[in-house]
Amino acid sequence: MPQPEQHPPIESPSQPGMDLKEIVEAALFVAQKPLGLAELLALFPEDGQPEAAEVRAALAELAEEFKQRPLELKQVASGYRFQVRERLSPWISRLFEEKPARYSKAFLETLAIIAYRQPVTRGEIEQIRGVAVSTQIIRNLLEREWVQVVGHKEVPGRPGLYATTRQFLDYFNLKGLDELPPLQTFIDRLGPLAEPLPVPETNARTHEQPETTQAENNSNAAPYPAAGPAG
Repeated sequence: MPQPEQHPPIESPSQPGMDLKEIVEAALFVAQKPLGLAELLALFPEDGQPEAAEVRAALAELAEEFKQRPLELKQVASGYRFQVRERLSPWISRLFEEKPARYSKAFLETLAIIAYRQPVTRGEIEQIRGVAVSTQIIRNLLEREWVQVVGHKEVPGRPGLYATTRQFLDYFNLKGLDELPPLQTFIDRLGPLAEPLPVPETNARTHEQPETTQAENNSNAAPYPAAGPAG
């Protein structure tokens, strides 16, 4: 069996013998969130700090080494993280007792409109959907830190303008908004997060779908992304 190509350690000129790549790899494995370049540089004392280009080189080599492994080094909006490859998530997700949070159609439609029309006001969201947006949906999007108020529209009442956050980009494995897929692809990706429609009862007095679900009312419910962090 051919042996993988061995690369010499990436050493920092300021500290000969220090394997920069090993330090970066270890930090990313134990971190509970993506680490940006500044955070990786902050691991080192000022008098022994490597150059940013050296850290980038270490990250590039790690990404190459993990190409054929079940984990991948992924760059998202907040930085870099190791995560399970998406194709393996159906099996790995069984390790977690907590089921993924599920959301109402109204919640997901509101999120999609904000993502693709941002910055957008609540009134504009309601015009697009054709129905009122419940306060609970807006509150939960804010509490989950997927959206934020980025300003106010200069019209009577000065309504807030909503836009997505870095946490939103991280959750959907995006480095920036320019990586958003076509709208229909994004909607399809939201499919597994959707709350199944209830079976109508014969004695039901109304067939209206509620605007929020139990998962939305519990702001602490932690969704499990298709390709979540490894650490």
